[in-house]
Amino acid sequence: MIKLLGSFLKEKRGDICLYIGFIGVFYVIFSLSNLPVDAVNYAFFLSAIWLLGYGIFKFNQYYKKGVAVIEAKQRLEEVTENLPATRSYIELEYQAIIQNMYKKMSDLQSAERIGRQEMKDYYSMWAHQIKTPIAAMKVLAQAAGDTEDARTYELLQDMQTELFKTEQYVEMVLTYVRMEDMSGDLMLKEYALDNLIKQALKKYSRMFAMQKLALHYEALRVTVTTDEKWLVFVLEQILSNALKYTVEGSISIYMEDDWLVIEDTGIGICSEDLPRIFEKGFTGYNGRSDKKSTGIGLYLCKQIIEKLRCQIRVESKLGKGTRVLLHLMKEKLPVE
Repeated sequence: MIKLLGSFLKEKRGDICLYIGFIGVFYVIFSLSNLPVDAVNYAFFLSAIWLLGYGIFKFNQYYKKGVAVIEAKQRLEEVTENLPATRSYIELEYQAIIQNMYKKMSDLQSAERIGRQEMKDYYSMWAHQIKTPIAAMKVLAQAAGDTEDARTYELLQDMQTELFKTEQYVEMVLTYVRMEDMSGDLMLKEYALDNLIKQALKKYSRMFAMQKLALHYEALRVTVTTDEKWLVFVLEQILSNALKYTVEGSISIYMEDDWLVIEDTGIGICSEDLPRIFEKGFTGYNGRSDKKSTGIGLYLCKQIIEKLRCQIRVESKLGKGTRVLLHLMKEKLPVE
């Protein structure tokens, strides 16, 4: 209200100054002619009352138009239908410019949505199709694994490991593509946290054995309310990072207060990198040095955890190891 009143007075300051100038001219002429100014005062008083009434009427119109413009601005998708009626040629031209710009913006947004959907469809199709030859190669590698030649056996084991990593990257691509529609895919239920952890551990059991890393984990006996598929993906990503950057030592899984902790004795993270580890595409010093990091895993974990209404944080010391802490939702679902 006050802002619109100030704007109205600013726009009408020329008319106000013109009116005051006319009254001033009459006063000067009457004074120089030695005529009584009572008539001028009377005329000034009546015209001021008229001007005030007319000003209130015009401000009321200005106020309604201003409110309509503000509301149209707040509802941008309906802007072209809610603009106030025009009273001049210039206003009509301004509205034509706005409508033209809005149409171009809508066309660009529509083209972007179509392009994004086409990209999602392509990568989803690619990810599903690439799984078939990966699975076939894994079967062939296992079938050929009975060879007595030590070198051949070692090569087959290495090939199975690389196929496993490839499969994980494909899963990451699928998850990245599905992230935009994640909210509609959530199915929150109550789960025993141990069951979810065991799913992730089973997937990486081979990696633990190959790297000869100890696992310290005892049943947690905690129930959480979450989405099984998405939380297991987060646990897998955290374990994958722990295995990737731990050459020797162990990985521990335990509860600390209300936080699930996954701790490793790996190379750790530089203190200057810690504030940025959840940024998309950020690899940090460790990722750049060994070229193993994609800069997507922790970004996906952060996005998923937030949509699950949970929290994630990372503590690390360079050369000492890393702790990833998850605060999961434990609220009971309402019984219908």
